[in-house]
Amino acid sequence: MLARLRSFLAEEKWDFLPHEIPAIPGSPGSVEHQLRHRIAYGVIAVLLGLTGGFGNALISANTYTLQGALGLDPAQIAWLPTVYVMTNVSINLLLIKFRAQFGLRPFAMIFLGLYVVFTLGHLFVREFDTAILVRAASGMAGAAVSSLCLYYMMQALPLKWRLKAVVVGIGIPQCATPLARLFSPDLLAMSQWRTLYLFELGLALLSLAAVAFLRLPPTTRAKAFERLDFVTFILFAGSMALFAAVLGEGRIVWWTNAAWIGWALIAAIPMLGAALYIEHHRVNPLLNTRWLGSADIVRFTIVTIMARIVLSEQTYAAVGLLTLLGQNNDQLIPFFTIIFLCSAAGVVLSAVTLDVNRLTHPIMLAIGLVAIAAFVDSHSTSLTRAPQLYVTQGMIAFGATYFLGPALLFGMTRALQAGSGHIISFIALFGMINSIGGLAGTALLGTYQVIREKANSAGLVQGIDVTDPIVAQRLQAGGAAVSRVVGDPALRTAEGGAILSQTATREANVLAFDDVFRLIAVLAALTFCYLAFLLIRRAYRARRAALAESPT
Repeated sequence: MLARLRSFLAEEKWDFLPHEIPAIPGSPGSVEHQLRHRIAYGVIAVLLGLTGGFGNALISANTYTLQGALGLDPAQIAWLPTVYVMTNVSINLLLIKFRAQFGLRPFAMIFLGLYVVFTLGHLFVREFDTAILVRAASGMAGAAVSSLCLYYMMQALPLKWRLKAVVVGIGIPQCATPLARLFSPDLLAMSQWRTLYLFELGLALLSLAAVAFLRLPPTTRAKAFERLDFVTFILFAGSMALFAAVLGEGRIVWWTNAAWIGWALIAAIPMLGAALYIEHHRVNPLLNTRWLGSADIVRFTIVTIMARIVLSEQTYAAVGLLTLLGQNNDQLIPFFTIIFLCSAAGVVLSAVTLDVNRLTHPIMLAIGLVAIAAFVDSHSTSLTRAPQLYVTQGMIAFGATYFLGPALLFGMTRALQAGSGHIISFIALFGMINSIGGLAGTALLGTYQVIREKANSAGLVQGIDVTDPIVAQRLQAGGAAVSRVVGDPALRTAEGGAILSQTATREANVLAFDDVFRLIAVLAALTFCYLAFLLIRRAYRARRAALAESPT
């Protein structure tokens, strides 16, 4: 039995041609497959990408339903997507070395098997503590699923399109978010909240079967783990988890009202500093701090974080506004269909138009689209509905996926230029930026929305004068609406005042979301200008260098 299991998990023996040898230990060989095999690899890549993307998207899209079903308050339900990110953001540090030391086959089967087990565990959740543990475990296993999507897509396309395959592989999981909102109403109608997890379990089982059926080409292996790796990982992962907890919960429990937020930051900052200090003085660092601190990578980090923040416009601001105005997933199916189609178009067009010499231009285009769309959305009113946002939100959905591939390749090419050992550092950085940056965007926009709602509400209340004929008419109309059940004139007037107050609160929230849209437009415009400045400066320096080298 053990011999069969060992044989099942073992890597195949493969005689690589010189051009097929894996670029680094832990990555699959660059094999030119037959067409039918490429198609199969492509189908499996899509399956794996959507499975990994649904891991958190199904929860994020149905927080209100799960909150009621599990009997949780808003702060508790927010922990479910947050804890997934807490464990998911850092695990790639170890997964890369696991693949390098033990191979792709054990990596794929072990972690996909764990993902199936943890997904099954969701069906037996009865209380909040259990839900947290299961979500945390799923976050760790789910990171492996997204990596496998990338590797399978690299086998699906010809060798000459390998970079295009990377763009598609990184973009597929992003399409899961709008699909989760499309599928959720039908899934919930079948058997309430447990159907969400049954659907996820089905995808996980299909992924496990597909990967077991069609193997990736084997990789080269080498001893990868060192003792200090685990020390660094514990410190780094712990700090990232605390930062994720603060960003995910801060705006809900409010930043100054929960003492644990301060204590979490007090613990997270020294832990991160200790991890970086250890890595800075290692011969074979897990995180190459000198390279991460170079000018190119710092600029890349700033731009990518800003991009992730402004791209939160769709997941928080637009959906939040439509939810405020009484629209739910059932009513937003055409809206999310457009979002999905535009997201898929962004992935495809990014791959088709990819130019490694012009990676900054698609990033600028994506951010420019967000700036324009957010400015247009800033004119929303209480009469705004989903059809009025089709074009703008389609632009943002396109920009979100169009941006990811070039951003990944920008950092990847610079990591490879510095040496294959820098890949781990870049993957850790990119994963941190995308996960923590997404949480930071939601935290920033959510906090700003609350602040602006209070300010707008105060302004609206101060402007209400009961002697104003229009205000008196609104009070009378509100009282008339309850006249059949409330006979006392004084109570009817009070009810009219309450209805007017609710209307004012709604309008204050709409104005607050408009302020959020304007903030996003400004941040996106500033990021666009910064990138334009970098391009102009680079062109100027290249021209000066050319003139200096030319004969006089």
